[in-house]
Amino acid sequence: MRKQSKVALRQQSKDNVTESVADLLALEAPLDYKTSQMSMNVPAGGQAPKTKQPDISPDDEEDGRPAWNNKVEYILAQVGFSVGLGNVWRFPYLCQKNGGGAYLVPYFILLLLIGIPLFFLELAVGQRIRRGSIGVWNYVYPRLGGIGVSSLMVCAFVGLYYNVIIGWSIFYFFQSFQYPLPWSECPIRRNGTLAYIEPECEKSSATTYFWYRQTLDITSTIDHSGGLNWKMVLCLLAAWIIVCLAVIKGIQSSGKVMYFSSLFPYVVLFCFLVRGLMLKGAVDGIYHMFTPKLEKMLELQVWREAATQVFFALGLGFGGVIAFSSYNKRDNNCHFDAVLVSTINFITSVLATLVVFAVLGFKANIMNEKCVVDNAEKILGFLNTGVLSHDLIPPNVNFSHLTTEDYAEMYGVIKTVRGDSFDQLGLDACLLEDELNKSVQGTGLAFIAFTEAMIYFPASPFWSVMFFFMLINLGLGSMIGTMTGITTPVLDTFKVRKEYLTVGCCIVAFFCGLLFVQRSGNYFVTMFDDYSAGLPLTIVVILENISVAWIYGSKRFMQDLEDMLGFRPYSFYFYMWKYVSPFCLIVLISATLIEMALKPPGYNVWVQELAMEQFQSYPPWALAMCFSLVGAAMLPLPLVFIARHYHLIPDGSNKLSVSYKKSMMKDISNLEEDESRFILGKNPSETPSPMPSHRAYLGPGNSSPIELTTTSISTHGYGTSSQTNTGPKTDL
Repeated sequence: MRKQSKVALRQQSKDNVTESVADLLALEAPLDYKTSQMSMNVPAGGQAPKTKQPDISPDDEEDGRPAWNNKVEYILAQVGFSVGLGNVWRFPYLCQKNGGGAYLVPYFILLLLIGIPLFFLELAVGQRIRRGSIGVWNYVYPRLGGIGVSSLMVCAFVGLYYNVIIGWSIFYFFQSFQYPLPWSECPIRRNGTLAYIEPECEKSSATTYFWYRQTLDITSTIDHSGGLNWKMVLCLLAAWIIVCLAVIKGIQSSGKVMYFSSLFPYVVLFCFLVRGLMLKGAVDGIYHMFTPKLEKMLELQVWREAATQVFFALGLGFGGVIAFSSYNKRDNNCHFDAVLVSTINFITSVLATLVVFAVLGFKANIMNEKCVVDNAEKILGFLNTGVLSHDLIPPNVNFSHLTTEDYAEMYGVIKTVRGDSFDQLGLDACLLEDELNKSVQGTGLAFIAFTEAMIYFPASPFWSVMFFFMLINLGLGSMIGTMTGITTPVLDTFKVRKEYLTVGCCIVAFFCGLLFVQRSGNYFVTMFDDYSAGLPLTIVVILENISVAWIYGSKRFMQDLEDMLGFRPYSFYFYMWKYVSPFCLIVLISATLIEMALKPPGYNVWVQELAMEQFQSYPPWALAMCFSLVGAAMLPLPLVFIARHYHLIPDGSNKLSVSYKKSMMKDISNLEEDESRFILGKNPSETPSPMPSHRAYLGPGNSSPIELTTTSISTHGYGTSSQTNTGPKTDL
């Protein structure tokens, strides 16, 4: 040993060596227990160092982990991920279906009970552990490390078909640079000198025909692939190139993209809202939307669908939320972030609903007027042929300026007089309420109903370009979060260059995505949407909740949050994580399983001869594929549990964070061998715990004095050998 070493100097001065490891390290490079992953007790009679401890944060970048350039980029990334296509075409449909304004009540209640608490939980564990989904759940409870793998699998499945929707939007975007819009009129066919309207289009509508025949060129069954639709192949390639360029540099590139992709949709929504409110019939649509049907709130189905929408609107379980938050500083106020992003998401859904129903109210008035004109021509024909008597027509009715009120009066008189023979006339009531009650969701809302309404807009190509450019940006924001949920855990686990990984993932995803750009591809999009995410994600999230609240411990986790944030979160979250959220999720899983059991698995096929959709059951091979998607997404959960229970794979639960490990090793490398042995102990079992000691959290609302505790962890996170005074054994 060198004479100038610290231990030798203490021996020469005949001072008793009583310093703890914390004292010894403090002389070299003192650490702040709140920001490092290790904090040790001061021995009896010892004095804690009073000097200000240097902050070990992601900004140090000792672990090479990137960080957000600023808080705005991070918030925009979380908003871009959570606010997606579902806010535009799923939430308005659920409002219309489930009681209008009354639906907002269960949605808001469930947002408070399960949405914000679970969103806060994911933000907190990602920020605390600074790893992607796989690393986080390996760290919290290694036997449930399959949670992260399942999240990654679901992200992969969803990303495959979600980008196809962006491809469809790209196709419509470029088609919008025409006047008139290509879906404004049915195509004219010629047979020699005879010209006629395409029968399939005439039976449905111009927008429906353009979607099914000219965009998808869809087959009549999932059994018949029909080959690749090359227009959609090129659009899918363009979509993957855009996504790849956005995420190729990780958050350094995606953060810049979010400034535009997250903010531009709001500009378009406000423009559409202002323009929509100026349209005839917009107020009818909004009034219909927010007229509450309070009896609907008593139906269990309404609450189940509200819980499902809350669940998916915030992106819970995908891993993107955890991945984004893992690039934050450890003292970032993630509670504020959770409330802010959840509030923005809710406001966006309401704003999109206003826009959609203002436009659909305008469309309903146009369709109702068209219905009146068509049926008035039928009545004139019946009058000219003597089928109806002129005496049945009220004297105030003027066929050249027929209003909906005049038609309703005439319709009522004819129906009363003709009685049983009225149905033979084939007249429609032409009620505005019937048009407003037509429920449209998903692709039907965006690519059929909304496009049909925009035909009647002044400067319709401009509004069409804006609308589909908005859809592209909404989809891009969600895809960036989905891709980050895939790449971040892989980069944390394997040492690969993010550029190579990103490009490789996008290439593989493009070729796998060719399944969805066959002529039968839309049926596979429906299949993946129904089966690849719903049940697996719900199970993933309830296991996340249980692993933190029940296995790791709600009290322990609340104390971790206090150490990390500098304040104690509200007791509300303690009870939500411990009892309410798990109960709500169990009910949701049970309701989902019951629905899957009662509802026959199938899909809607487009029947060309009838020019309409019809429900059809899946063939056996497709049914097997449906359940394979569910099984593949959930399979990592039992496999990892069994493998770690029998020690077939290492868990890595006792690993330090890389940033702390490097700083500690740098301190120890400056010491002599004997000194290192003195610090680390003679045996591996004597090495200091990687987990920080902290104060014991005594439960919500408790203001009792809090003691410092120490912990000794064995090499397996789930098999601990502890020497604890009081309080928690481990820390995130």
